[in-house]
Amino acid sequence: MRAARLIKMVLLLQSRPSMTAAELARELEVSERTVTRDAQALSEAGIPVYADRGRAGGYRLVGGYRTRLTGLARSEAEALFLSGVPGALREMGLGDTASAARLKVSAALLPSLRDASRTAAQRFHLDAPSWFQEPETPGLLPAVAEAVWDDRRITARYRSREAEVGRELEPYGLVLKAGVWYLCARVADGGSFRVYRIDRFTAVEAAGERFERAEDFDLPDFWAERAEQFARSILRAEVEVRLSKEGVRRLPYAVDPPTAREALGSAGDPDAEGRVTVTLAVESEEVAHTQLTALGPEVEVLAPERLRARFAGDALRLAGLYGT
Repeated sequence: MRAARLIKMVLLLQSRPSMTAAELARELEVSERTVTRDAQALSEAGIPVYADRGRAGGYRLVGGYRTRLTGLARSEAEALFLSGVPGALREMGLGDTASAARLKVSAALLPSLRDASRTAAQRFHLDAPSWFQEPETPGLLPAVAEAVWDDRRITARYRSREAEVGRELEPYGLVLKAGVWYLCARVADGGSFRVYRIDRFTAVEAAGERFERAEDFDLPDFWAERAEQFARSILRAEVEVRLSKEGVRRLPYAVDPPTAREALGSAGDPDAEGRVTVTLAVESEEVAHTQLTALGPEVEVLAPERLRARFAGDALRLAGLYGT
């Protein structure tokens, strides 16, 4: 632990002209007293760390000293490609690995280019979760992520809607969708590929043996296909509605956009009032009521009759609230 911190301290000082004790303490996540002790240890080990005294003082390397500890380990190189998603890296337990990789790259750059990582971070930031949600990091995510990186089988307990089941899986890849983590895995010994929500795992244990990845597996393509299948699988009902011109424009914002496009693509010609009638695939009448309510008077439900009656009741209640 301390050895890794000392190496990180040297790389930090090598990548910048000088750093204060407070800056080093913040980067290393230790106290300023620990920074002082670490600087003394490095000096005793022959690394020329010099301490400038005074209010504007700090630590720096003298004599053009450069460490050769800049070679990237495989895990660091892999983590470097994900450095644009720092939150996801931390949740997978790869924050320190990515930090070390960035420091090594920075130390290997020319002095004029060493602020590249900082300037890039000030110009791009990815915030994955949806608005108005407080995402929780699944406790077993680091263990699953480690197995994914290592191509190692896992034995897992998974809580489905019906019951808790045991699975032996070959974990192929992780997907972060709107703040929710998913595992794309194949059931061991030649089974099918499936998708699991990480927060539904109740136990995960890495097996001793590694598995051979299928060379033709492509994570983005697999996820896109399964996501489309899922979106279609939950659309088990249909409603018939009449939309105004404004309702047509707003429909993709109220329901699933591909579903809206498909419904509007098969719509007939507008009537005399400029309204079009479409048949819309929905998850259920209950969900359709919630979604179509957002369109207000720009939509008229024609069928099923029970849903139409529900909207008629809503209209009467609104009229009672606001008057004629």
